Amino acid sequence: MQQDPGREGWRSLLRWEWIPTLGILLGGVLLQSMNVLMLTTVLPSIVGELGGVTMLSWPTTAFLASSIVAASCAGMLAAAVGPRAAYCAGVATFGLGALLCSLAPTMGWIVVGRLVQGFGGGLEAAAAYVAVRATFPEAVWSRTIALMSTSWSMSVLLGPLVGGMFARFGNWRGAFVATTIVAGMLAVSAYVILPPGTSERRTPAASLPAGRVALIWLAIAAMSSASIVESSLAKAGLIVLAIGALAAMLRLDRVAAAPLLPSDAFSLYTPTGVGLWLALLLCITFSPLQIYVPIFLQHLRGLDPLAAGFMVASGSLGWTIASLVTAGASGSWPDRLMLAGPVVMGIGLMAIASLLPSSAATLALIPAIVALGMGIGQCWPFVAHRIMSGAKAGDEVVAASAVPTVQQTGFALGAALAGLVANASGFSAGATDESMMHVAFWVPASFAVPAIIACLASLRLRRLRKL
Repeated sequence: MQQDPGREGWRSLLRWEWIPTLGILLGGVLLQSMNVLMLTTVLPSIVGELGGVTMLSWPTTAFLASSIVAASCAGMLAAAVGPRAAYCAGVATFGLGALLCSLAPTMGWIVVGRLVQGFGGGLEAAAAYVAVRATFPEAVWSRTIALMSTSWSMSVLLGPLVGGMFARFGNWRGAFVATTIVAGMLAVSAYVILPPGTSERRTPAASLPAGRVALIWLAIAAMSSASIVESSLAKAGLIVLAIGALAAMLRLDRVAAAPLLPSDAFSLYTPTGVGLWLALLLCITFSPLQIYVPIFLQHLRGLDPLAAGFMVASGSLGWTIASLVTAGASGSWPDRLMLAGPVVMGIGLMAIASLLPSSAATLALIPAIVALGMGIGQCWPFVAHRIMSGAKAGDEVVAASAVPTVQQTGFALGAALAGLVANASGFSAGATDESMMHVAFWVPASFAVPAIIACLASLRLRRLRKL
């Protein structure tokens, strides 16, 4: 009799028929995570050459907004053509965007390149989650998702190392050229290795949900624009517009013939709905780390791009370690870990806010950054599992693809909010040390608010399980 995979622990994933697929999925996560950390490291150099300091959050926001659009449509695309085709198309598009960034003459060009990269990254990430659900039994989903997170461990070294070395020698463009080459190699390998029919079923291709996609773009664009307009009334109006656009998108999606999200997305009465809320809030809470902390470390602490990149990358390392250590938890432990995670993140953020502007030793920041990563890491495998396992009949594929969609939405909203807080606090190209210290406190401190709301969402998810 074949042993239950859930009882074999991590050995359950070491099956010959699964290892090649795992390798490709891990490679895709590594490509994206390395690029995120690489951009974190080289972004100050890009701003130094091309200007556009007030647009500092825009390359990240553009990437994430485009990722959301791609991931939102990926469930339908994967069902129509199969996860392999969707995955390969995503990786190839990601490489094309990196090539455009390497040729950028202005910051606006960088934003466009990141838009293209984001579309490819969102498509690849969502196809990967669909492949996990279609290829592996439910008993190993948490471990598979946690294992995919281990690619962040390698990217913690590779991303800042690649970006820092290119930035140190004044050639940040070379970092994007290297990304293009790696993406091309991965796309070819994925086409050869991934099975063509890992989808549970193929469906006819649906028409592009242009209205809902436009509303997603409008929400992200409005939130990003709110970070650079000067009028307080205009800022408030743009934020209200962003919230309204997202609400309208959800309303339209629930009655659509081919929904982008589960039918109970963001409901407060189902595990999948509350799980999506929790995923969104966790990612919003984590987002300021990789955009503004490297700038603060270089400006206030005098670190070079390589050192600042490695310090910020320790947060991703904490995410990975916590995911691996906790992924096998059972019984009541997942609920406890999901409740404690936002608390740990909030403590980490307040520690970063207190230490950055102070005269404390620079190394004292590392435990705070690691705590921020460990907080989300101990939650993520279980949040993703609850979202997928709680899906209603017929929502299985879109529930799986909704995980990276909501993840990217949280990062995009967080990036836009971080830009809003930074600029409102006095962030500018000619900011004095005193002004920069003020900004360095308020950016991380303000994100303790979504951490608190995430605690409430976790309590609600726990209560639903007991019903």
